[in-house]
Amino acid sequence: MDKKRILLIASLSGSLINFRGDFIKSMVDQGFQVFAAAPEHPVDIQTKLKELGAIPVEFNLNRTGLNPIKDLQSIKELKALIKKHHIDLVFPYTVKPVIYGSIAANQCNVPVISLITGLGYAFTGLSTKARLLQRFNETLYKLSIRKNKVIVFQNKDDYQLFLDRKIISKNQKVAFVSGSGVNLNRFSFKEKQPSEHVSFLLVARLIKEKGIAFYMDAAKILKAKYPKTEFHLIGSPETSPSAISVDELNTLHKDGIIVFHGEQSNISEHLHNNDIFVLPSYYREGLPRTTLEACACGNPIITTDSVGCRESVKEGVNGFLIQPQNLEALIKPMEFFITHPEKIKEMGRNSRTYAEERFDVTIINNDLLQLIKAALKS
Repeated sequence: MDKKRILLIASLSGSLINFRGDFIKSMVDQGFQVFAAAPEHPVDIQTKLKELGAIPVEFNLNRTGLNPIKDLQSIKELKALIKKHHIDLVFPYTVKPVIYGSIAANQCNVPVISLITGLGYAFTGLSTKARLLQRFNETLYKLSIRKNKVIVFQNKDDYQLFLDRKIISKNQKVAFVSGSGVNLNRFSFKEKQPSEHVSFLLVARLIKEKGIAFYMDAAKILKAKYPKTEFHLIGSPETSPSAISVDELNTLHKDGIIVFHGEQSNISEHLHNNDIFVLPSYYREGLPRTTLEACACGNPIITTDSVGCRESVKEGVNGFLIQPQNLEALIKPMEFFITHPEKIKEMGRNSRTYAEERFDVTIINNDLLQLIKAALKS
């Protein structure tokens, strides 16, 4: 019997390994033939995808901005991939792959399971441009996903927004997963040891919406009061209009206020080497992967009581939820851990327990596989 063929569509090649590598392996182990599509696969990513048992394929995608000609070309190329490889089911994630992949698949009469991984900049509503982009994306979502077999959400807030904006109807079949999951072996638990040298870590894209500027300001204030405390930051430079100035980060690093690491691949090592994970994001997240990894490694979490972020914290148990864009609200729990270092070990252990209960990638991938099998049967 021929293997069923799944087309996994991403907007960034690297995310197929970093965020979906375990999922690809699970599909391959279950007897599916997996085609992994993204714009421009570097040689190292191609090699890793093949090692997982997937077949890398490429299509053109204008990741940012609106260009109707290029967007139509993306749909055309995805339709060609679906037909050429006789795809049985399409599985897109992130905004443009979901929209264009769904349109292409529906035009080819191929079933789609789309994964909403967060609505990002367009749905923050913080600028005129964001509001215009939001309305445009709403229209495209309405046109593209109504016929999909299942729409998978990472949080209930995004689902409610889709209902409120009439992007989907209550009759639409939906499912929920706790983010992309975390590999509990790769991100192993390491118990924290109380110390007067309390250290904080933030890992994120270097854009304002991730709360980087608030973290920098908190570091300036707390470093002056508690000189032994460390404030670490990991992230690569961005070209976004809301990008954080790397020159400013380098200046703070030189002045000894923060430790700026730039882009890093060994995130688990940094999580083990630091005490508390901080993400003051007011970006419309799905469920941030970084907070899941921090939970798995045994770090208490400080993040915002906002869409996606709040899912990773049990208030007062494994961390604290704060009001978005509020410096005083951020400083308060950070200072709590500095003055009560003995709580780091307890809350860190609770983070690991929470990760095992809810964010284990094996559980999440099994849920997605069941959805795929059901969609193919029907």
